[in-house]
Amino acid sequence: MAILQIKNLHVSVETEQGKKEILRGVDLTIKSGETHAIMGPNGSGKSTLAYTVAGHPKYEVTEGEILLDGENVLEMSVDERARAGLFLAMQYPVEIPGVSVSNFLRTAKTAIDGEAPALRTWIKDMRAGMDALRMDSSFTERNVNEGFSGGEKKRHEILQLELLKPRIAILDETDSGLDVDALKIVSEGVNRAKAANDFGLLLITHYTRILNYIKPDFVHVFVAGKVAEQGGPELAERLEAEGYDRYVNA
Repeated sequence: MAILQIKNLHVSVETEQGKKEILRGVDLTIKSGETHAIMGPNGSGKSTLAYTVAGHPKYEVTEGEILLDGENVLEMSVDERARAGLFLAMQYPVEIPGVSVSNFLRTAKTAIDGEAPALRTWIKDMRAGMDALRMDSSFTERNVNEGFSGGEKKRHEILQLELLKPRIAILDETDSGLDVDALKIVSEGVNRAKAANDFGLLLITHYTRILNYIKPDFVHVFVAGKVAEQGGPELAERLEAEGYDRYVNA
């Protein structure tokens, strides 16, 4: 069982006006098999948490800990975090000109496992994943995310999730920019990967619509860099009806 523990996490960024604190003491524990949803208004620190766990150099941890099975994540480089089993699906996946999807995926799998996957098995698994996500086979020869639509980029992120088999997965607003059909396909991909690998899932979203497909065990409300409230799936339903005003005003 994998356990990601975030303890009293304070994170700052440099701005034109000087250093600004974004996270102000976040505590969160995610275990294998659990699905946690983080919801909150824009600017509340949701994405900052995701990128801090992944190791983005823009974010400075000024206090607190991030532990994966007791190991100090903050002492790991970005690639070491990935090899340890942390996965981030980005809100805005970047383009990588000159690198094909097939080369990117197999190189990532090799780096994580320490050895290249058997070619015949790898091709079979990759094609099966693409078929399930309704991705045309021609995508394997295209450059990573180059010319992809928003929905195609998100499907590619979930294909990575299925093939790389992380221990803890963080999905940063994976539902943004998806139409109804794409949302369902992407959500089914997440559920399929989780059922196969039993990873812990941290799902960051503004809206409850994705939670109709990916059922959370726990919901955490982020406001002003802190967890303002937490509960079960019923909390998401209340947020849908009431919004965030009462937290922001408080």
